[in-house]
Amino acid sequence: MSKHSRKEPTGEMSNFSDLNDIHDILQKTVDEHILIASSIVDLLPDIGKVASILIDTFSRGNKLLICGNGGSASDAQHIAAELVGRFVKERAGLPAIALNTDTSILTSVGNDYGYESIFSRQIQALSKPGDVVMGISTSGNSQNVVKALKIASTLDCQTIGLLGKDGGEIKEIADINIIVPSNSTARIQEMHILIGHMLCETVDCSIAT
Repeated sequence: MSKHSRKEPTGEMSNFSDLNDIHDILQKTVDEHILIASSIVDLLPDIGKVASILIDTFSRGNKLLICGNGGSASDAQHIAAELVGRFVKERAGLPAIALNTDTSILTSVGNDYGYESIFSRQIQALSKPGDVVMGISTSGNSQNVVKALKIASTLDCQTIGLLGKDGGEIKEIADINIIVPSNSTARIQEMHILIGHMLCETVDCSIAT
């Protein structure tokens, strides 16, 4: 075999099949989830502030723009879908847009201006004063989200960070932050969608007709 050759993966599972080992991993995941979820109680004041901002924003006829990468992009779409459609109660659709859904915009802006501009360019095009821009980032350091929130601030939009770990760079940029106290990306993402649902439920209860 030449020095440049690499062994092809066989696709075979490792010897990791003991049910006790699998149960331990699952139990550890559940325990971590419960521990982090219990800490959300401490975030209720910040979550309540964000909910109030969203209710006021929608009541004025303004909109919510949301952005994030990877799993956070999925959360952005999920939250927007709950608001445009409905969460639980019947009500009029609410103006919420996830900025990571249009592949033509994302690829053209990314190609012409760079990946860091894929959200900020849309905010320049779509936002108006009084809108809210929410940036979701488990690290708080996603540079395209950082740039989006900076641009939003210059356009008289209110900015919200839905973050994890220590809040990163976004903590110093956003007007208000909700920071999940964990260093685990998976657990942070689980709490982000819980918080997203809490926000949607509060909006539902306030705006439902």
